[in-house]
Amino acid sequence: MNEEIKINGNTLIELGFTPKKWFKTAIEHINGKQLTEQDMLVYLEQYKSEPMIELHKEPVPFVINIKAENEQEVENVQSVIETMKEVMKTPTVVAGSIMPDACPTGVIGTIPVGGVVVTKNAIHPGMHSADICCSVMLTDFGKVDPKLVMDAAHASTHFGGGGRERNDQYKFPQELLEAFEGNQILNDNNLIQIARKHLGTQGDGNHFLFVGTSKKTGNTMMITHHGSRGVGAKLYKKGMNIAEQFRKEISEDTLKQNAWIPFETEEGQDYWNALQVIRKWTKQNHICIHDATAEKINAKIENRFWNEHNFVFKDGDLFYHAKGATPLNEKFMPDITGPRLIPLNMAEPVLIVNGESTENNLGFAPHGAGRNISRTAHIRTKGETPIAEIFEEETKGLDIRFFSKEIDISELPSAYKSAESVRSQMDEFGLGTVIDEVLPYGSIMAGDWHKNAPWKVKRREKIKKQQEEAAK
Repeated sequence: MNEEIKINGNTLIELGFTPKKWFKTAIEHINGKQLTEQDMLVYLEQYKSEPMIELHKEPVPFVINIKAENEQEVENVQSVIETMKEVMKTPTVVAGSIMPDACPTGVIGTIPVGGVVVTKNAIHPGMHSADICCSVMLTDFGKVDPKLVMDAAHASTHFGGGGRERNDQYKFPQELLEAFEGNQILNDNNLIQIARKHLGTQGDGNHFLFVGTSKKTGNTMMITHHGSRGVGAKLYKKGMNIAEQFRKEISEDTLKQNAWIPFETEEGQDYWNALQVIRKWTKQNHICIHDATAEKINAKIENRFWNEHNFVFKDGDLFYHAKGATPLNEKFMPDITGPRLIPLNMAEPVLIVNGESTENNLGFAPHGAGRNISRTAHIRTKGETPIAEIFEEETKGLDIRFFSKEIDISELPSAYKSAESVRSQMDEFGLGTVIDEVLPYGSIMAGDWHKNAPWKVKRREKIKKQQEEAAK
């Protein structure tokens, strides 16, 4: 049939096409050129999708650098292995590994904390998670009283929700601002405003500021642990949306949390570059706090180094997604200035390590002690024991401060895996060599900042006022 036809979106859907941006262009072209049905079908060939990319029928083999050492750990290790098996069915995956501090997070098929997943020509936002570039930085202050450092650091940092008020913000470097504005994904006024407000802040959860002394030199050292805060979370959300669009078009059987952005696409290039800008922002976030602390006590900085443990690292066409894993191989860190840092818990030393890539570690080490059970489950194990009593018992001899002045027992040492166990498994599986330790003096964390969050205080005041009026 060679009659001229007029079409609309329903015509294309009936022909088997999924509604896309190109529909409008195609409809205008077909109707404007008055194509015959035969000519229309020839024209539409260009819009036919390639066959969907299928999942691996069996999980790609991965290395297990973890073992259960007590009954509580058995379920945790099994859960980590089961979720990793589903991750390893993702079509882009070529290799993987799990670390001794591994623990599941999210629904099955979500990369576990302590997981490393290697993919080919693909960036998976869900595999670096919302806390992009969660990282640690160490500054060596020499022979300075640790208490002076603690007090100066407490006055320099910021924990809890939100960011800094305008008159309390750190200077946002011009070079960094230009990097944001020069990236198509990050050039967003709201995102840039968050980047300004959150600079020099550490958030909540397991993020900390730790002060201690080097076992080797006796020097006082400060270590901060946090990621890219709200600005990273914003990029993560944008990345997941981009990846989801690709998932629908090229691999609809892939789990949503494992959707990817093909690196060779314009979106892939933009997202990769955006990750590097966020990396620079996060490093600057650490630097602001460290430099301000040094300035307050007029201390000379003798050494400084840092590493991320929650990022995507590129080597040729391979992308190493480390969800809570510390890079050992220097090729993963373009600005390498020293060894790597592995914190355990507030009562244990921070490990200073180096190491080489092996077949089982893929160039990575653990990032900490990890958990066997959730925060809520851990709190339940404490029963009716008073919080103050638990705190006193677990932090004896240490200067432990909660920024919100409310103790968070889900961050005390007993909430984490045995530090001794993690260290022994590092040795057993060849996951880095400890070359020094930062012995604990004290640390600062957010604490239970939700308890007295502004909206809760406001609500309590409102209820109190209503009760007072009712009593009149």
